[in-house]
Amino acid sequence: MGAATLFFFLSRSQVAPAYRTALTITGLVTLIACYHYFRIFNSWEAAYSVTGDVVKPTGVAFNDAYRYVDWLLTVPLLLVELILVMRLSPEETASKATKLGILAALMVALGYPGEISSTLSGRWIWWVLAMIPFLIIVYDLFIGLRNSIGSQPPAARGLVSAARWVTVISWSFYPIVYIFPMFGLTGGTATVSVQVGYTIADIVAKAAFGVLIFLIAARKSAAEAGVKDVKPAYA
Repeated sequence: MGAATLFFFLSRSQVAPAYRTALTITGLVTLIACYHYFRIFNSWEAAYSVTGDVVKPTGVAFNDAYRYVDWLLTVPLLLVELILVMRLSPEETASKATKLGILAALMVALGYPGEISSTLSGRWIWWVLAMIPFLIIVYDLFIGLRNSIGSQPPAARGLVSAARWVTVISWSFYPIVYIFPMFGLTGGTATVSVQVGYTIADIVAKAAFGVLIFLIAARKSAAEAGVKDVKPAYA
């Protein structure tokens, strides 16, 4: 996440001014994630001790709230960076950013009570509630991006199409990981599976997706500058 942050901030000069805000937000997403992953790491270190090949709880609870605070900040920003790089009309940009940002915050807020619930029924209830805004967001992004592909420069259309699938696949991984403990995984296996699963999803949804945002911005910048049949070396 830290390396991705440096890359996105340093790459702002390689795209047209219209797309630099999108790259700035992309860098903020990975910067916020980098900070919270340090906090998650520190909390994990405090919660478990290792003696030889034996891992034991220290009695200090692992704080999963760091991850949810991260998501509360970064998930709406992820949606904004995607909307900005599409360069829609000001009215449509404001409308979509507001709608999807509120839905994203609601989705994360509904997911946290289930994450810390001590019962499977409680976890299922909050999972179902969080899936409502989640499905609206995924549907809106998938259909919206599909409809906008035709209006994008030819050099960027393949990347926009890839962004659709990366969004759907990476976002769909979160609710799947969420229900790991609800299908028989218990103890250390459940804890580690959830943390590793969320980490993989975060890397794809933030760092890898951010690279796609950068490539779309670079291709569109070149196209709008009148550069034909020439692709940047990094694209």
